Amino acid sequence: MTDSSPSLYAAREPVFPRRVKGRFRNLKWVIMALTLGVYYLTPWIRWDRGPNLPDQAVLVDLANRRFYFFWIEIWPHEFYFVAGLLIMAGLGLFLFTSALGRVWCGYTCPQTVWTDLFILVERWIEGDRNARVKLHRSPWSLRKARLRVTKWVVWALIGLATGGAWVFYFADAPTLAAQFATLSAPPVAWITVAVLTATTFVLGGFMREQVCIYMCPWPRIQGAMMDNDTLTVAYRDWRGEPRGKLHKEGVGDCVDCMACVNVCPMGIDIRDGQQMECITCALCIDACDDVMAKLGRPRGLIDYLALSDEARERAGEPPKRPWQHIFRPRTILYTALWSAIGLAMLYTLFIRPEIEMTVAPVRNPTYVVMSDGAVQNAFELRLRNKNGEPRMFGVHVSGDLALRLRIEGTPYSAIEVPADDTLKLRVYVTAPGGSAVARTATTDIRFWVEDNQSGERAYKNSIFNGRTDG
Repeated sequence: MTDSSPSLYAAREPVFPRRVKGRFRNLKWVIMALTLGVYYLTPWIRWDRGPNLPDQAVLVDLANRRFYFFWIEIWPHEFYFVAGLLIMAGLGLFLFTSALGRVWCGYTCPQTVWTDLFILVERWIEGDRNARVKLHRSPWSLRKARLRVTKWVVWALIGLATGGAWVFYFADAPTLAAQFATLSAPPVAWITVAVLTATTFVLGGFMREQVCIYMCPWPRIQGAMMDNDTLTVAYRDWRGEPRGKLHKEGVGDCVDCMACVNVCPMGIDIRDGQQMECITCALCIDACDDVMAKLGRPRGLIDYLALSDEARERAGEPPKRPWQHIFRPRTILYTALWSAIGLAMLYTLFIRPEIEMTVAPVRNPTYVVMSDGAVQNAFELRLRNKNGEPRMFGVHVSGDLALRLRIEGTPYSAIEVPADDTLKLRVYVTAPGGSAVARTATTDIRFWVEDNQSGERAYKNSIFNGRTDG
């Protein structure tokens, strides 16, 4: 007995988008050039921070646990800045999606940008849509193999540049480039470049729309961010239906030319209504407007629309202005939250001190009685110098006039902290045997650290342990 149940697997149908011209296509070209330019060139921008610090403007220095962004330096304990940026990115995505649909997916998503670049290469080598469809359906030949290999080689070079640019963000770009040229780069750099080259090659060249449909979770989340006032790419079916040939009576403006379908990188028909696969790249708007202009009919059969305007347009009334859809309670709330987090981060960034200190009492033992009866406590201090040059830091203690502080290894109460570094040291605080603080179980004290050059100060509170044996 044979199993006659249908297969649940459907092979991918390749999508061959046709070239289109128009305002949205031009906007996508500009955004592609800007985003790729920023990605590939940023690691090579220099920024002078002084003789002891790296001069790469944007650098994730994993070895020294630092993140540099032009004049900003983020330390490991300041990860809340990174968390704040991630929250702002999420709120920004919510804001733009609620206002304009999946504009992130259609214009600036890395998958979209690199797929556009790969399709551009494919079009240069194999021709426009009809030529690529014909080549795909034709049997293998020397010409087909030559075109495919040429295309794949260019794709691989783009992937190699992509992976190479990524690793340059984690090391000094000129130094690492020289190491690659001399085959002396660290193994982790070669592995990272290989992985990113392969993933860029596969995702941008072969999987394309499948990444957006099956791998990315955002198409399934976007529904919660959109409502009837969201401006998104849609088809005015009340104007276009029923479809028919030009000059035929009783038909709408849509002549069923399939131009909107042929330019879609996702391979969908926008006339079927809102679909999860649509990334709102708006290329179908350019294609349809071009056809309408040639036919002498009004543009906008496919356009950025809000579903709440459908009833108005069907009744012959003008739709709301775009700003009336964009500025509504939901988008205003997202904007307020986004702005509040951004302002809070800026405020925190500008008020953070250039010096920091942490204090940890040595608990074993909690105190030591000296030969002259004085009581001594030990503390572990960490002094953090965020300046680009070494600084002398003075360390003092307050809480009782009888207390005296000594830094281990030096008779002085000041010590040099290297540039952009943290120094760990042990200090001893002593109270004379006859003083009140020596006979008190615990006394609140405060450690002060002062930059002897700038005069900036920081402090931490702690406790001095006195004798408890009478």
